[in-house]
Amino acid sequence: MDSSHIRAVVDSFYADIWNRHDKSRISALLGDHFTFRGSLGQAKVGHEEFASYVDFVHSVLAGYRCDIVDLVIEDSKAFARMRFSGIHRGEFFGYQPTGKPVEWPGAALFSFDGEKVADLWVLGDVHGLLQLLENNANG
Repeated sequence: MDSSHIRAVVDSFYADIWNRHDKSRISALLGDHFTFRGSLGQAKVGHEEFASYVDFVHSVLAGYRCDIVDLVIEDSKAFARMRFSGIHRGEFFGYQPTGKPVEWPGAALFSFDGEKVADLWVLGDVHGLLQLLENNANG
């Protein structure tokens, strides 16, 4: 697998699907039986379930962004160190909206099958995010 292709897919995954909230790119980038495991407590299989998850995140975090800090590619896998951010506008982890910015680091492991992403495992610093939500709610 060509590393430039993997880089382009990962870049588009974040820039288009997440940052632009353009779900029309899902079928072009993700395999038909795509699996997603995220640290926000969500495990999703297939395009429809993943699209619903994207909508959920955008509904609770305005201007939601995923920024790639580092990207390492080896064979048919890519590992990204990430920064996630947005404005807290909906109930999130039991916290009512504050209108305040939230940001937390994370990591993502992409596994490819052919030209598309077959599996994605994401781990974010949920503990740090919960502390920030608590501080924002009380201050």
